[in-house]
Amino acid sequence: MLNKKSVDDINVKGKKVLVRCDFNVPLQDGKITDENRLVAALPTIKKLIADGGKIILCSHLGKPKGEPKPELSLAPVAVRLSELLGQPVKFAADKEVVGANAKAAVEAMQDGEVILLENTRYRAEETKNGEEFSKELASLADVFVNDAFGTAHRAHCSNVGVTKFIDTAVVGYLMQKEIDFLGNAVDNPERPFVAILGGAKVSSKISVINNLLDKVDTLIIGGGMAYTFMAAHGEEVGNSLLEEDYKQYALDMEKKAEEKGVKLLIPIDTVIADDFSNDANHKVVGRGEIPAGWEGLDIGPKTQELFANAIKDAKTVVWNGPMGCFEMPNFAAGTVAVAKAMADIDATTIIGGGDSAAAVNQLGFGDKMTHISTGGGASLEFLEGKELPGVAAANDK
Repeated sequence: MLNKKSVDDINVKGKKVLVRCDFNVPLQDGKITDENRLVAALPTIKKLIADGGKIILCSHLGKPKGEPKPELSLAPVAVRLSELLGQPVKFAADKEVVGANAKAAVEAMQDGEVILLENTRYRAEETKNGEEFSKELASLADVFVNDAFGTAHRAHCSNVGVTKFIDTAVVGYLMQKEIDFLGNAVDNPERPFVAILGGAKVSSKISVINNLLDKVDTLIIGGGMAYTFMAAHGEEVGNSLLEEDYKQYALDMEKKAEEKGVKLLIPIDTVIADDFSNDANHKVVGRGEIPAGWEGLDIGPKTQELFANAIKDAKTVVWNGPMGCFEMPNFAAGTVAVAKAMADIDATTIIGGGDSAAAVNQLGFGDKMTHISTGGGASLEFLEGKELPGVAAANDK
């Protein structure tokens, strides 16, 4: 069990608090097109304001690769945060992040005030966890709060390095929620525990499959990676996604599942198309019946039913990766069926970031899930059983 100190375990009155948020939002012509990440950060920020801290927010945005790129400035975020919080968020426009503007603004702060630093990746040292920049960030504050789960699997200055120079390092509400659900629900689940894995590649989910087989009662495999499992049994998969080098691995995993008494389900029918486009000719075929020149783009109706039945009695469900090319309406039914099955049950339902989170939100099932992770890569590493540097760096209770 991960037991980290959170914002509820400290008193920040009159103290300077550096908060690492995830404000990596999509921008178009300087306008924020999706502000989910800003809204998600508000509870932690409001709590620190209410406690009378002096709040210094920091985040990265995009990949400026260590150079100040005006189109990746966090200035628009400060404007929108001011509106969302109903109080001014002062922007420290230093291209070196911790510069004259930031220092002067912090010096002048009253309790309950908020400032935002410039994009931490304007500094090349950020992604290399360079000590100098970590020290500069730490010099601004007495307390560090990490609320950015999306970068928790990376050891950077603004989430890990800085904790070497600030004694009090805790997690915010967003991070706490991720640890509770992704970390602890997976390690200590209410059973039956079902995991659903989709997406394109077996190779990117190797350690996840391996780790989950030690923990789940049922493992469901859909999406592009299912074809490698089929091909491993000598079945024809046509032009479907296939990783030749991972066929033996698929067989090894099936064997491991059998030894552990885990049900491992792969599709029994497939929606195939003669081209990778929504307008392609498409039809449903049984397992092992994909003709040459055709490719599988979604799970078929019998598989939808098989998977939904497996989900029906679960008490904990974790889902990472779509069942097919859900961006194309003709090949979205499998992903919709899984989302619907999860939405209909009384259980802890956890969506592991990335494409599955996008699918669930786009399809309108977002509010029916217990938890939708805010980090794709980070949530995968959590499911692999890895220690995340950004989580490890916070003080234990």
